Amino acid sequence: MLNVLQVIPTLDRSGAEKQMVLLAAGLPRDRFHVEVAALTRLGPLEADLRNAGIPVHAIEKRHKVDLGALSRLTRLMKAGRFDVVQTWIFAANVYGRIAAQRAGVPVVITAEMAADLWKTRAHFWIDLRLARQTDRIVGNSQAVVDFYRETVGIPADRLAMIPSGIADEEPPSVDPAALKAELGIAAEAPMLLFAGRLYPQKGVIDLLKAADILQHVRPNLITLIAGDGPLREELEGVADAFDLRPTGRVRFLGHRDDVPRLMQAADALVLPSSFEGLPNVVLEAMRFRKPVVATAAPGTTEVVVDDETGLLVPIGDATALARALLRIVDEPELRQRLGQAGRDRVDSHFRADMMIDRFATLYEQLARSKPGFTNPSISL
Repeated sequence: MLNVLQVIPTLDRSGAEKQMVLLAAGLPRDRFHVEVAALTRLGPLEADLRNAGIPVHAIEKRHKVDLGALSRLTRLMKAGRFDVVQTWIFAANVYGRIAAQRAGVPVVITAEMAADLWKTRAHFWIDLRLARQTDRIVGNSQAVVDFYRETVGIPADRLAMIPSGIADEEPPSVDPAALKAELGIAAEAPMLLFAGRLYPQKGVIDLLKAADILQHVRPNLITLIAGDGPLREELEGVADAFDLRPTGRVRFLGHRDDVPRLMQAADALVLPSSFEGLPNVVLEAMRFRKPVVATAAPGTTEVVVDDETGLLVPIGDATALARALLRIVDEPELRQRLGQAGRDRVDSHFRADMMIDRFATLYEQLARSKPGFTNPSISL
């Protein structure tokens, strides 16, 4: 049996965190003992891990450079005698890999979940230097793998691609009219949903521009924005200037724990990002047979097939986005066709069990490759 530690900054309900929980809870218990370390703080997903019987450790990193947190993480790794450490998201990728080296962990894996265009040369230097002590850097899409090979310069033999997966669960039973009534929305009003962090990469400003265009031709159209982030105040100001928020045509809902309910009641999911990895929210929508309107961003295009499982528009083109949203709102047969095709694609390419099996195989292959490694549960 391999002892595995997953290291991630927080346990918030976001894409990378959800993927980590799916993996940690899904790894076969007869082959893996799994624990989780939250570098900065815990969060709502802690309950899911504990319900799955997975020990959770809070490292409590408090500063950008926190040597105390690094020491605590190193001690945890030494005490747990972990065979495999997997890190997620930049801060945990840095602290986790340094601690793993200090603790003498045999196998170190880093998960990269997006083509991180926000990174500077300093970030790339850190990524490249730490790659030397990493057995595999796993991208969740080919776009991510290409980015880290071509832009960062990580050697191809250190890279692997394992697509994100989505749990095999049915959507919650929701009465769209009742949910709309909760939000003060007319039952017959078409409704779109954006769900995600309010960061520049998500392109919410383009969604607001598209909503401004559409309010003149479909004044009853409602757009829900579920999520929070540093751009919220600025985006609300833009929505006010367009008269979208005062009229209720755009609703900023803040952080929501019931995104699946909102998704079930919406006519479509909208994701106008400039870059992604393999967007979890798109997989969730497709699993729920909801059509997706998205930008043709790296990563997203590996999930959404234009006019087959969703509609794709050029990045930053609010007019094209408005046209695509108008099609979705006006054509129920299109929504049904795209929704069913999206469900079929998720079932055939992006199931959670496929993702878990690929990571399990990678862990064992890398462990077997280590000189002197002995574990009777892993055949050589």
